[in-house]
Amino acid sequence: MKKKIAIILGSIVGILLIGLIVAGNYFYSEGIKRGTEVELHQEPESVNAQANETARSIIEEAETWYKDQELDELEILSYDNLRLKAGFFDNEAQTGKAVILAHGYRGNRDHMDDLVKFYFDQGFDVLLPDARGHGESEGDYIGYGWHDRLDYVKWIDLMIEEYGAEQLLLHGNSMGASLVLMTSGEELPDEVKGIIADSGYTTVKEELKHQLKHLYHLPSFPILDVTSVITKVRAGYFFGEASALEQVKKNTRPLFLIHGDADELVPTDMAYELYEAAGGEKELWIVPNAGHTKAYSIATEEFQTRLQEFIDKTISNE
Repeated sequence: MKKKIAIILGSIVGILLIGLIVAGNYFYSEGIKRGTEVELHQEPESVNAQANETARSIIEEAETWYKDQELDELEILSYDNLRLKAGFFDNEAQTGKAVILAHGYRGNRDHMDDLVKFYFDQGFDVLLPDARGHGESEGDYIGYGWHDRLDYVKWIDLMIEEYGAEQLLLHGNSMGASLVLMTSGEELPDEVKGIIADSGYTTVKEELKHQLKHLYHLPSFPILDVTSVITKVRAGYFFGEASALEQVKKNTRPLFLIHGDADELVPTDMAYELYEAAGGEKELWIVPNAGHTKAYSIATEEFQTRLQEFIDKTISNE
């Protein structure tokens, strides 16, 4: 009788383990594997305030201008031998100023098109990398900024050594925001003068936990933990180690954090956590009635004013 019970219990445990592995691989394919179309928890249209006519005009002009430009194509080889690509605007003003723009989850360089003209008009060279696993870059998984932070150190070095960048900014949206925050904790050259992060998450684990709850109405344990182990095996990192929160503690550069107070994709509370944890000079702007990465589109003029003030404090025009 005891043997029969042990066999039944063992079978149940085995079935549960198989089920968890199957579920973990499913969520890996949904959230980490390259190329999968996945629906994120989205905000209703009513969340965001309406942009005024001036704001719409500024954005539309910038996007049209971007489409009319021809970008140079740059390439680096990552520490794990991936060929990573970026578009590059080489500014004829030759001011020695440069900005690297970091796009969001399952996006690409073109998703930063509305910001390029703003920087270019001020004499900045503009670099637009496709993150590993995105766009024209190689990679079969999404690093959520964690491995990408090391890629960005290489992009920074390229801009300084090959293109004469003397003063450099990092500016990211969403996953790109967390990417530049993760980069802030690395040993960076003196040429990096400041970091702008719009709608970044604290850790990959906490962000995926939030998505799991709102998309699938599931608790994070044990599915997220199993998926994290699978991700370690297949992509080389645990969710918990991929932490912008820990990295910003080591930051020494001026930091400008931006977040909408109606962000349902990356909770606004994460912005406060990042701000409290961050080292160095820092500024936090919580934008009223703005959803995820919508601050620029609904408060365009104020965004540009605040961004200009940050640039003026961090970048010398001499």
